[in-house]
Amino acid sequence: MSETAQTLRARAEIDLGALRANVRALRGRVGTDVQVMGVVKADAYGHGAVPCARAALEAGATWLGTATPHEALALRAAGIDAPLLCWLWTPGGPWDEGIRADLDMGVSGMWALREVTEAARRTARPARVQLKADTGLGRNGCQPADWPRLVGEALAAQAEGLVKVTGVWSHFACADEPGHPSIGAQLETFHEMLTYAEKEGVDPEVRHMANSPATLTLPETYFDLVRPGIAMYGVSPGPEVGSPADFGLRPVMRLVGSVALVKDVPPGHGVSYGHHYVTEGPTTLGLVPLGYADGVPRHASGRGPVLVGGKVRTVAGRVAMDQFVVDLGGDVVEPGAQAVLFGAGDHGEPTAEDWARAADTIAYEIVTRIGSRVPRVYLNE
Repeated sequence: MSETAQTLRARAEIDLGALRANVRALRGRVGTDVQVMGVVKADAYGHGAVPCARAALEAGATWLGTATPHEALALRAAGIDAPLLCWLWTPGGPWDEGIRADLDMGVSGMWALREVTEAARRTARPARVQLKADTGLGRNGCQPADWPRLVGEALAAQAEGLVKVTGVWSHFACADEPGHPSIGAQLETFHEMLTYAEKEGVDPEVRHMANSPATLTLPETYFDLVRPGIAMYGVSPGPEVGSPADFGLRPVMRLVGSVALVKDVPPGHGVSYGHHYVTEGPTTLGLVPLGYADGVPRHASGRGPVLVGGKVRTVAGRVAMDQFVVDLGGDVVEPGAQAVLFGAGDHGEPTAEDWARAADTIAYEIVTRIGSRVPRVYLNE
């Protein structure tokens, strides 16, 4: 199938102008003394890592962040040379390549510090490492009880010229739940762990903790740098935090399919697998060629909203691997008409948050799960 034919079937339009505006809005929120790291992990939350990284840097982000080292190395291979932190390492990871690519590498425990110092010896270059503190999230990061040893051995490696400790950082568990008691507790623990590290001799370039919800609502968490991820793409971290418009943000992705077939059916006609939807009367059905293989959540079967023919319809029956059906209620819609699953909402179309509610999930998952079979079409490059 040609690229043109593929984009006619379905496409995810990525408005890089909106992304740049979002980054500028976030920069305005945190002020000139705080740097912005544009997080482009998971292929920029499904939006395309390289174009989004470049757009974020153009708009004033000074750092980039990825989860895996392979994501970071791909950005380097594309010619992006901005400061770049990657934090999700596993034993045997590409430490040598990371050092040669001048990556900042997250270190959460002794095994990682040992492996990165061994790589520094092999490459005869100091490794840039950022020590991650587990202040209460319970995922990656070093526990407070183990922190003195990690800090001490990192400083010893730095004295040997094997590493440079460039950052101290942590991550919130519940910043998307305003007023949650863990927020203050984690912040206090981070202050204690940071103070200890600095008293021992760590002089980091950056100290950071704020993710998207903290960037939007908790100025006391900014330190030297903030790490907006989902907010950069114009999606709210959660309804409790506020809508994108509340913060001057605009959704970047618009997911569109073309109606592949329209047909009349009689009353009592089952629709899609399992016949969980049966027509009540004579009606027209429209077939949209997007399914769970493209990232449309099957959990939204019978609930997902779609703008077709000027009206918001609901997915009729189950979402299949490659397609789903909407009941057009007798309306005349021609094959080839647009079916807008989500976008900014400017023209009455649903948003990613609407789909998140329909699928009992979060909007992060809705945009990130859009598969590689859906081409990204970049606007305002």
